[in-house]
Amino acid sequence: MAKQATCDFGLIGLAVMGENLALNVASRGVPIAVYNRTASVTDAFTAGRGKQPHVVGCHSLEDLVAALKPPRKVMMMVKAGPAVDDLIRTLTPLLSKGDILIDGGNTYPADTERRTKEVEASGLLYVGMGVSGGEEGALKGPSLMPSGSPAAWPALKPILQAIAAKVGPNADIPCCEWIGPRGAGHYVKMVHNGIEYGDMQLICEAYWLLRQVAGLGNDELAAVFADWNRGELDSYLIEITRDIFTARDPESAGFLVDSILDAAGAKGTGKWMSQLALDLGVPSTLVTEAVYARSLSAMKDARTRASGKLVGPTAAWSGDTQAFVEDVRQALYASKIASYAQGFVQLAAAAKEHDWPLDYRSIAMLWRGGCIIRAQFLERIAEAFTADKALENLMLAPYFQQALAKAQTGWRHVVATAAAQGVPTPAFMAALAYYDGYRSARLPANLLQAQRDYFGSHTYQRTDRPGTFHSEWLDLRRPVPARGKA
Repeated sequence: MAKQATCDFGLIGLAVMGENLALNVASRGVPIAVYNRTASVTDAFTAGRGKQPHVVGCHSLEDLVAALKPPRKVMMMVKAGPAVDDLIRTLTPLLSKGDILIDGGNTYPADTERRTKEVEASGLLYVGMGVSGGEEGALKGPSLMPSGSPAAWPALKPILQAIAAKVGPNADIPCCEWIGPRGAGHYVKMVHNGIEYGDMQLICEAYWLLRQVAGLGNDELAAVFADWNRGELDSYLIEITRDIFTARDPESAGFLVDSILDAAGAKGTGKWMSQLALDLGVPSTLVTEAVYARSLSAMKDARTRASGKLVGPTAAWSGDTQAFVEDVRQALYASKIASYAQGFVQLAAAAKEHDWPLDYRSIAMLWRGGCIIRAQFLERIAEAFTADKALENLMLAPYFQQALAKAQTGWRHVVATAAAQGVPTPAFMAALAYYDGYRSARLPANLLQAQRDYFGSHTYQRTDRPGTFHSEWLDLRRPVPARGKA
Protein backbone atom coordinates (compact mmCIF):
# COMPACT_ATOMS: atom_id res chain seq x y z
CA MET A 1 0.00 0.00 0.00
CA ALA A 2 1.34 3.43 -0.95
CA LYS A 3 2.32 5.78 1.83
CA GLN A 4 0.10 8.76 2.51
CA ALA A 5 1.67 12.20 2.23
CA THR A 6 1.82 12.94 5.96
CA CYS A 7 5.51 13.85 6.48
CA ASP A 8 7.21 17.23 6.28
CA PHE A 9 10.76 15.91 5.87
CA GLY A 10 12.49 12.90 4.37
CA LEU A 11 15.90 11.41 5.15
CA ILE A 12 17.88 8.80 3.20
CA GLY A 13 20.73 6.97 4.92
CA LEU A 14 20.42 5.59 8.44
CA ALA A 15 24.01 5.35 9.60
CA VAL A 16 24.63 6.91 13.01
CA MET A 17 24.54 10.52 11.77
CA GLY A 18 21.41 9.90 9.74
CA GLU A 19 19.65 8.16 12.62
CA ASN A 20 20.48 10.95 15.03
CA LEU A 21 19.39 13.69 12.65
CA ALA A 22 16.11 11.85 12.06
CA LEU A 23 15.51 11.63 15.80
CA ASN A 24 16.37 15.30 16.17
CA VAL A 25 13.82 16.27 13.51
CA ALA A 26 11.15 14.02 15.04
CA SER A 27 11.83 15.44 18.51
CA ARG A 28 10.73 18.87 17.23
CA GLY A 29 7.34 17.46 16.31
CA VAL A 30 8.16 17.32 12.59
CA PRO A 31 6.88 14.11 10.92
CA ILE A 32 9.80 12.49 9.07
CA ALA A 33 9.96 9.65 6.54
CA VAL A 34 13.19 7.62 6.59
CA TYR A 35 14.74 5.18 4.13
CA ASN A 36 17.88 3.06 4.02
CA ARG A 37 19.03 0.99 1.06
CA THR A 38 19.11 -2.06 3.34
CA ALA A 39 15.50 -2.54 4.47
CA SER A 40 16.50 -4.38 7.65
CA VAL A 41 18.34 -1.26 8.82
CA THR A 42 15.17 0.80 8.38
CA ASP A 43 13.12 -1.81 10.22
CA ALA A 44 15.60 -2.04 13.09
CA PHE A 45 15.54 1.75 13.47
CA THR A 46 11.75 2.13 13.39
CA ALA A 47 11.39 -0.77 15.83
CA GLY A 48 14.04 0.62 18.15
CA ARG A 49 15.25 4.19 18.59
CA GLY A 50 12.88 5.47 15.92
CA LYS A 51 9.76 3.84 17.33
CA GLN A 52 7.66 6.97 17.75
CA PRO A 53 4.67 8.62 16.06
CA HIS A 54 6.67 11.17 14.06
CA VAL A 55 8.92 8.60 12.33
CA VAL A 56 7.68 6.71 9.25
CA GLY A 57 9.84 3.92 7.83
CA CYS A 58 9.91 3.36 4.05
CA HIS A 59 11.17 0.36 2.10
CA SER A 60 11.59 2.10 -1.26
CA LEU A 61 12.40 5.56 -2.57
CA GLU A 62 8.96 5.60 -4.19
CA ASP A 63 7.38 5.06 -0.76
CA LEU A 64 9.54 7.82 0.72
CA VAL A 65 8.52 10.32 -1.95
CA ALA A 66 4.85 9.33 -1.60
CA ALA A 67 5.01 9.93 2.16
CA LEU A 68 6.14 13.55 1.78
CA LYS A 69 3.98 16.64 1.53
CA PRO A 70 4.89 19.06 -1.27
CA PRO A 71 7.22 20.74 -1.64
CA ARG A 72 9.06 17.57 -0.75
CA LYS A 73 12.22 18.02 1.29
CA VAL A 74 14.62 15.06 1.02
CA MET A 75 17.93 14.99 2.88
CA MET A 76 20.61 12.60 1.63
CA MET A 77 23.00 11.24 4.29
CA VAL A 78 25.03 8.89 2.12
CA LYS A 79 28.74 8.58 1.41
CA ALA A 80 30.10 11.59 -0.46
CA GLY A 81 31.09 11.07 -4.07
CA PRO A 82 29.50 8.96 -6.84
CA ALA A 83 26.84 7.57 -4.47
CA VAL A 84 25.30 11.04 -4.23
CA ASP A 85 25.18 11.43 -8.02
CA ASP A 86 23.61 7.98 -8.37
CA LEU A 87 20.98 8.81 -5.78
CA ILE A 88 20.17 12.14 -7.42
CA ARG A 89 19.69 10.40 -10.79
CA THR A 90 17.33 7.89 -9.16
CA LEU A 91 15.34 10.47 -7.22
CA THR A 92 14.95 13.13 -9.91
CA PRO A 93 12.23 11.33 -11.93
CA LEU A 94 10.27 10.64 -8.73
CA LEU A 95 10.14 14.28 -7.64
CA SER A 96 8.18 17.30 -8.88
CA LYS A 97 9.10 20.85 -9.76
CA GLY A 98 10.01 22.82 -6.65
CA ASP A 99 10.91 19.79 -4.54
CA ILE A 100 14.16 20.09 -2.58
CA LEU A 101 17.16 17.76 -2.43
CA ILE A 102 19.62 18.29 0.43
CA ASP A 103 23.12 16.79 0.61
CA GLY A 104 24.20 16.68 4.27
CA GLY A 105 27.48 14.84 3.75
CA ASN A 106 31.09 16.06 3.78
CA THR A 107 31.06 16.84 0.08
CA TYR A 108 33.79 18.41 -2.03
CA PRO A 109 32.55 21.96 -2.71
CA ALA A 110 33.08 21.77 -6.48
CA ASP A 111 30.73 18.78 -6.60
CA THR A 112 28.01 20.86 -4.94
CA GLU A 113 28.64 23.70 -7.40
CA ARG A 114 28.07 21.27 -10.28
CA ARG A 115 25.12 19.44 -8.74
CA THR A 116 23.25 22.64 -7.90
CA LYS A 117 23.27 23.64 -11.57
CA GLU A 118 22.34 20.15 -12.77
CA VAL A 119 19.46 19.70 -10.31
CA GLU A 120 18.09 23.18 -10.93
CA ALA A 121 18.10 22.44 -14.67
CA SER A 122 15.66 19.58 -13.95
CA GLY A 123 13.25 21.93 -12.17
CA LEU A 124 14.20 20.87 -8.63
CA LEU A 125 15.93 22.83 -5.90
CA TYR A 126 19.27 21.75 -4.44
CA VAL A 127 20.98 22.43 -1.11
CA GLY A 128 24.49 21.42 -0.09
CA MET A 129 24.63 21.63 3.69
CA GLY A 130 27.60 21.32 5.98
CA VAL A 131 26.69 19.48 9.19
CA SER A 132 29.05 19.68 12.16
CA GLY A 133 28.86 18.36 15.68
CA GLY A 134 29.39 14.64 15.34
CA GLU A 135 26.91 12.09 16.60
CA GLU A 136 25.92 14.05 19.68
CA GLY A 137 25.47 17.26 17.72
CA ALA A 138 23.30 15.54 15.13
CA LEU A 139 20.99 14.32 17.90
CA LYS A 140 20.92 17.35 20.19
CA GLY A 141 21.69 20.26 17.89
CA PRO A 142 24.37 20.56 15.20
CA SER A 143 25.86 23.56 13.45
CA LEU A 144 24.29 23.69 9.98
CA MET A 145 25.71 25.49 6.94
CA PRO A 146 23.19 25.34 4.05
CA SER A 147 23.68 26.82 0.57
CA GLY A 148 22.49 26.21 -2.95
CA SER A 149 19.14 27.19 -4.49
CA PRO A 150 17.95 30.32 -2.59
CA ALA A 151 14.30 29.45 -3.23
CA ALA A 152 14.70 26.38 -1.01
CA TRP A 153 15.56 28.35 2.13
CA PRO A 154 12.06 29.62 3.13
CA ALA A 155 10.74 26.03 3.15
CA LEU A 156 13.76 24.63 5.01
CA LYS A 157 14.44 27.44 7.47
CA PRO A 158 11.83 26.54 10.14
CA ILE A 159 12.93 22.89 10.30
CA LEU A 160 16.69 23.41 10.06
CA GLN A 161 16.78 26.23 12.59
CA ALA A 162 14.60 24.17 14.94
CA ILE A 163 17.05 21.24 14.95
CA ALA A 164 20.23 23.36 15.09
CA ALA A 165 22.22 24.16 18.21
CA LYS A 166 21.20 27.37 20.00
CA VAL A 167 23.47 30.04 21.49
CA GLY A 168 23.16 33.47 23.04
CA PRO A 169 22.14 34.75 26.48
CA ASN A 170 18.74 33.12 26.12
CA ALA A 171 19.94 30.12 24.09
CA ASP A 172 17.61 31.15 21.27
CA ILE A 173 19.98 32.02 18.39
CA PRO A 174 20.15 29.02 16.01
CA CYS A 175 23.54 27.93 14.65
CA CYS A 176 22.03 27.72 11.19
CA GLU A 177 21.78 30.46 8.59
CA TRP A 178 21.78 30.58 4.82
CA ILE A 179 25.40 30.72 3.62
CA GLY A 180 25.02 31.59 -0.03
CA PRO A 181 24.73 30.09 -3.52
CA ARG A 182 25.80 26.67 -4.79
CA GLY A 183 28.81 25.13 -2.99
CA ALA A 184 29.35 27.91 -0.43
CA GLY A 185 27.96 25.87 2.48
CA HIS A 186 30.18 22.88 1.85
CA TYR A 187 33.17 25.19 1.39
CA VAL A 188 32.49 26.82 4.76
CA LYS A 189 32.17 23.36 6.32
CA MET A 190 35.47 22.33 4.72
CA VAL A 191 37.20 25.39 6.22
CA HIS A 192 35.59 24.56 9.57
CA ASN A 193 37.12 21.09 9.35
CA GLY A 194 40.50 22.51 8.36
CA ILE A 195 40.47 24.83 11.35
CA GLU A 196 39.50 21.82 13.45
CA TYR A 197 42.61 20.01 12.17
CA GLY A 198 44.72 23.01 13.20
CA ASP A 199 43.09 23.35 16.63
CA MET A 200 43.62 19.68 17.41
CA GLN A 201 47.25 19.73 16.29
CA LEU A 202 47.98 22.85 18.35
CA ILE A 203 46.45 21.24 21.43
CA CYS A 204 48.50 18.09 20.84
CA GLU A 205 51.68 20.16 20.58
CA ALA A 206 50.83 22.01 23.80
CA TYR A 207 50.26 18.66 25.52
CA TRP A 208 53.53 17.23 24.25
CA LEU A 209 55.54 20.27 25.34
CA LEU A 210 54.03 20.19 28.83
CA ARG A 211 54.73 16.48 29.08
CA GLN A 212 58.10 16.13 27.36
CA VAL A 213 59.68 19.42 28.43
CA ALA A 214 57.99 20.36 31.71
CA GLY A 215 57.38 16.75 32.78
CA LEU A 216 53.70 17.12 33.71
CA GLY A 217 51.72 13.94 34.39
CA ASN A 218 48.15 13.32 33.31
CA ASP A 219 46.59 14.56 36.55
CA GLU A 220 48.57 17.79 36.25
CA LEU A 221 47.66 18.09 32.58
CA ALA A 222 43.97 17.66 33.39
CA ALA A 223 44.25 20.47 35.94
CA VAL A 224 46.02 22.74 33.43
CA PHE A 225 43.42 22.17 30.74
CA ALA A 226 40.61 22.67 33.26
CA ASP A 227 42.16 26.03 34.15
CA TRP A 228 42.59 26.97 30.50
CA ASN A 229 38.95 26.13 29.82
CA ARG A 230 37.90 28.83 32.28
CA GLY A 231 39.64 31.58 30.31
CA GLU A 232 40.35 32.71 26.74
CA LEU A 233 40.73 29.13 25.52
CA ASP A 234 37.25 28.08 26.69
CA SER A 235 36.15 25.62 23.99
CA TYR A 236 34.79 22.16 23.30
CA LEU A 237 38.18 20.76 22.28
CA ILE A 238 39.93 22.05 25.43
CA GLU A 239 37.06 20.64 27.50
CA ILE A 240 37.25 17.15 26.03
CA THR A 241 41.04 17.18 26.26
CA ARG A 242 40.70 17.85 30.00
CA ASP A 243 38.37 14.88 30.28
CA ILE A 244 40.66 12.61 28.25
CA PHE A 245 43.51 13.13 30.73
CA THR A 246 41.32 11.82 33.56
CA ALA A 247 40.17 8.63 31.81
CA ARG A 248 41.59 5.39 33.23
CA ASP A 249 42.42 2.41 31.04
CA PRO A 250 40.06 -0.49 31.86
CA GLU A 251 42.74 -2.89 30.59
CA SER A 252 45.52 -1.67 32.86
CA ALA A 253 46.22 0.46 35.91
CA GLY A 254 47.27 3.47 33.84
CA PHE A 255 45.61 6.23 31.84
CA LEU A 256 43.83 5.34 28.62
CA VAL A 257 45.47 8.10 26.56
CA ASP A 258 48.89 6.54 27.21
CA SER A 259 47.76 3.21 25.74
CA ILE A 260 46.62 4.69 22.42
CA LEU A 261 48.91 4.20 19.41
CA ASP A 262 50.38 7.51 18.22
CA ALA A 263 49.23 7.15 14.60
CA ALA A 264 46.45 9.55 13.59
CA GLY A 265 43.75 9.03 10.98
CA ALA A 266 42.09 11.55 8.66
CA LYS A 267 39.03 11.72 6.41
CA GLY A 268 40.30 14.19 3.83
CA THR A 269 38.56 17.53 4.43
CA GLY A 270 41.70 19.08 5.91
CA LYS A 271 43.62 18.00 2.82
CA TRP A 272 40.93 19.57 0.61
CA MET A 273 41.29 22.91 2.37
CA SER A 274 45.05 22.84 1.94
CA GLN A 275 44.80 21.88 -1.73
CA LEU A 276 42.24 24.59 -2.49
CA ALA A 277 44.32 27.15 -0.57
CA LEU A 278 47.19 26.38 -2.94
CA ASP A 279 44.84 26.83 -5.91
CA LEU A 280 43.78 30.24 -4.56
CA GLY A 281 47.33 31.27 -3.63
CA VAL A 282 46.53 31.90 0.04
CA PRO A 283 48.85 30.66 2.84
CA SER A 284 46.69 28.34 4.93
CA THR A 285 49.81 26.94 6.56
CA LEU A 286 48.25 25.76 9.82
CA VAL A 287 45.91 23.22 8.26
CA THR A 288 48.68 22.09 5.90
CA GLU A 289 51.08 21.44 8.77
CA ALA A 290 48.31 19.71 10.72
CA VAL A 291 47.63 17.38 7.77
CA TYR A 292 51.33 16.65 7.38
CA ALA A 293 51.64 16.01 11.13
CA ARG A 294 48.96 13.32 10.84
CA SER A 295 50.76 11.85 7.84
CA LEU A 296 54.04 11.73 9.75
CA SER A 297 52.34 10.17 12.77
CA ALA A 298 50.99 7.41 10.53
CA MET A 299 54.59 6.47 9.62
CA LYS A 300 54.89 4.74 12.99
CA ASP A 301 57.17 1.90 11.94
CA ALA A 302 59.54 4.20 10.08
CA ARG A 303 59.68 6.61 13.02
CA THR A 304 60.40 3.78 15.41
CA ARG A 305 63.32 2.63 13.26
CA ALA A 306 64.63 6.18 12.90
CA SER A 307 64.39 6.86 16.64
CA GLY A 308 67.30 4.50 17.23
CA LYS A 309 69.52 6.13 14.63
CA LEU A 310 68.83 9.87 14.44
CA VAL A 311 70.07 11.99 17.33
CA GLY A 312 68.67 15.16 18.87
CA PRO A 313 69.42 17.50 21.78
CA THR A 314 70.44 15.88 25.06
CA ALA A 315 70.54 18.85 27.45
CA ALA A 316 67.83 18.68 30.12
CA TRP A 317 65.38 21.56 30.46
CA SER A 318 65.64 23.51 33.72
CA GLY A 319 63.09 26.31 33.44
CA ASP A 320 60.25 27.48 35.68
CA THR A 321 57.36 25.05 35.20
CA GLN A 322 54.53 27.44 36.04
CA ALA A 323 55.97 30.15 33.82
CA PHE A 324 56.35 27.66 30.99
CA VAL A 325 52.74 26.50 31.36
CA GLU A 326 51.62 30.12 30.96
CA ASP A 327 53.91 30.59 27.95
CA VAL A 328 52.39 27.50 26.31
CA ARG A 329 48.90 28.87 26.98
CA GLN A 330 49.86 32.15 25.32
CA ALA A 331 51.42 30.32 22.38
CA LEU A 332 48.29 28.19 21.96
CA TYR A 333 45.99 31.22 22.01
CA ALA A 334 48.16 33.25 19.61
CA SER A 335 48.51 30.31 17.22
CA LYS A 336 44.75 29.77 17.34
CA ILE A 337 44.23 33.41 16.30
CA ALA A 338 46.61 32.94 13.37
CA SER A 339 44.84 29.72 12.36
CA TYR A 340 41.38 31.29 12.28
CA ALA A 341 42.79 34.33 10.50
CA GLN A 342 44.05 32.03 7.75
CA GLY A 343 40.68 30.27 7.54
CA PHE A 344 38.74 33.51 7.05
CA VAL A 345 41.30 34.79 4.52
CA GLN A 346 40.74 31.62 2.51
CA LEU A 347 36.97 32.05 2.76
CA ALA A 348 37.29 35.61 1.44
CA ALA A 349 39.47 34.46 -1.46
CA ALA A 350 37.01 31.67 -2.32
CA ALA A 351 34.07 34.07 -2.09
CA LYS A 352 35.77 36.35 -4.61
CA GLU A 353 36.65 33.42 -6.87
CA HIS A 354 33.13 31.94 -6.89
CA ASP A 355 31.06 35.12 -6.43
CA TRP A 356 29.66 34.09 -3.04
CA PRO A 357 28.35 36.94 -0.83
CA LEU A 358 29.59 35.45 2.44
CA ASP A 359 28.73 37.01 5.81
CA TYR A 360 31.77 36.32 8.02
CA ARG A 361 30.13 37.47 11.23
CA SER A 362 27.27 35.04 10.61
CA ILE A 363 29.72 32.22 9.87
CA ALA A 364 31.54 32.83 13.16
CA MET A 365 28.21 32.66 15.00
CA LEU A 366 27.25 29.42 13.21
CA TRP A 367 30.38 27.87 14.72
CA ARG A 368 29.58 29.21 18.20
CA GLY A 369 27.57 26.11 19.12
CA GLY A 370 26.95 22.53 18.04
CA CYS A 371 30.18 22.07 16.10
CA ILE A 372 33.59 20.66 17.05
CA ILE A 373 35.40 24.03 17.01
CA ARG A 374 32.77 25.77 19.14
CA ALA A 375 34.46 28.22 21.48
CA GLN A 376 33.90 31.42 23.39
CA PHE A 377 36.65 32.87 21.22
CA LEU A 378 34.26 32.95 18.23
CA GLU A 379 32.30 35.75 19.89
CA ARG A 380 35.42 37.91 19.45
CA ILE A 381 35.59 36.98 15.77
CA ALA A 382 31.94 37.91 15.29
CA GLU A 383 32.57 41.23 17.03
CA ALA A 384 35.55 41.90 14.75
CA PHE A 385 33.48 41.40 11.60
CA THR A 386 30.58 43.39 13.08
CA ALA A 387 32.94 46.33 13.56
CA ASP A 388 34.47 45.95 10.08
CA LYS A 389 32.69 43.82 7.48
CA ALA A 390 35.63 44.27 5.11
CA LEU A 391 38.25 43.25 7.68
CA GLU A 392 41.26 42.09 5.65
CA ASN A 393 42.71 39.79 8.30
CA LEU A 394 41.52 38.90 11.80
CA MET A 395 44.97 39.69 13.18
CA LEU A 396 44.34 43.35 12.28
CA ALA A 397 41.24 43.67 14.47
CA PRO A 398 42.14 45.75 17.56
CA TYR A 399 41.33 42.97 20.05
CA PHE A 400 43.46 40.42 18.21
CA GLN A 401 46.28 42.89 17.61
CA GLN A 402 46.51 43.41 21.36
CA ALA A 403 46.19 39.69 22.14
CA LEU A 404 49.01 38.83 19.75
CA ALA A 405 51.25 41.58 21.09
CA LYS A 406 50.65 40.36 24.63
CA ALA A 407 51.27 36.71 23.74
CA GLN A 408 54.27 36.95 21.46
CA THR A 409 57.01 36.89 24.10
CA GLY A 410 55.73 33.62 25.53
CA TRP A 411 54.94 32.34 22.04
CA ARG A 412 58.51 32.92 20.85
CA HIS A 413 59.92 31.38 24.01
CA VAL A 414 57.83 28.24 23.48
CA VAL A 415 58.89 27.84 19.84
CA ALA A 416 62.55 28.43 20.75
CA THR A 417 62.34 25.97 23.64
CA ALA A 418 60.72 23.35 21.44
CA ALA A 419 63.51 23.69 18.89
CA ALA A 420 66.21 23.61 21.56
CA GLN A 421 64.70 20.52 23.19
CA GLY A 422 63.98 18.71 19.92
CA VAL A 423 60.21 18.56 20.44
CA PRO A 424 58.34 18.82 17.10
CA THR A 425 55.83 21.70 17.04
CA PRO A 426 55.11 22.28 13.34
CA ALA A 427 51.82 24.11 13.93
CA PHE A 428 53.18 26.48 16.59
CA MET A 429 56.15 27.25 14.34
CA ALA A 430 53.98 27.73 11.24
CA ALA A 431 51.66 30.07 13.12
CA LEU A 432 54.53 32.23 14.35
CA ALA A 433 56.13 32.29 10.89
CA TYR A 434 52.79 33.40 9.40
CA TYR A 435 52.48 36.18 11.98
CA ASP A 436 56.05 37.37 11.36
CA GLY A 437 55.65 37.11 7.61
CA TYR A 438 52.34 38.97 7.55
CA ARG A 439 53.67 41.83 9.68
CA SER A 440 56.78 42.26 7.47
CA ALA A 441 56.69 45.09 4.94
CA ARG A 442 59.71 43.48 3.25
CA LEU A 443 60.36 39.78 2.64
CA PRO A 444 63.22 38.03 0.80
CA ALA A 445 61.01 37.37 -2.23
CA ASN A 446 63.08 39.98 -4.13
CA LEU A 447 65.91 37.43 -4.25
CA LEU A 448 63.47 34.70 -5.22
CA GLN A 449 62.24 36.79 -8.17
CA ALA A 450 65.83 37.46 -9.17
CA GLN A 451 66.52 33.72 -9.16
CA ARG A 452 63.40 33.03 -11.24
CA ASP A 453 64.38 35.66 -13.77
CA TYR A 454 67.99 34.39 -13.88
CA PHE A 455 67.15 30.77 -14.71
CA GLY A 456 63.78 31.13 -16.42
CA SER A 457 63.34 34.71 -17.66
CA HIS A 458 60.22 34.98 -15.51
CA THR A 459 60.66 38.77 -15.17
CA TYR A 460 60.33 40.94 -12.08
CA GLN A 461 58.97 44.30 -10.94
CA ARG A 462 61.03 47.10 -9.40
CA THR A 463 60.56 49.12 -6.22
CA ASP A 464 61.45 52.43 -7.85
CA ARG A 465 59.31 52.49 -11.00
CA PRO A 466 56.36 50.64 -12.57
CA GLY A 467 56.62 48.02 -15.25
CA THR A 468 57.86 44.49 -15.86
CA PHE A 469 61.57 43.84 -16.34
CA HIS A 470 64.02 41.15 -17.36
CA SER A 471 67.79 41.20 -16.97
CA GLU A 472 70.64 39.34 -18.59
CA TRP A 473 72.17 38.38 -15.26
CA LEU A 474 75.39 36.91 -16.68
CA ASP A 475 76.16 40.24 -18.36
CA LEU A 476 75.69 42.11 -15.07
CA ARG A 477 77.98 39.92 -12.99
CA ARG A 478 80.92 41.37 -11.06
CA PRO A 479 83.81 39.51 -9.42
CA VAL A 480 82.86 37.90 -6.11
CA PRO A 481 84.69 39.79 -3.32
CA ALA A 482 86.68 37.87 -0.76
CA ARG A 483 84.83 37.23 2.50
CA GLY A 484 85.11 40.09 4.93
CA LYS A 485 86.20 42.61 2.27
CA ALA A 486 84.07 45.28 0.65
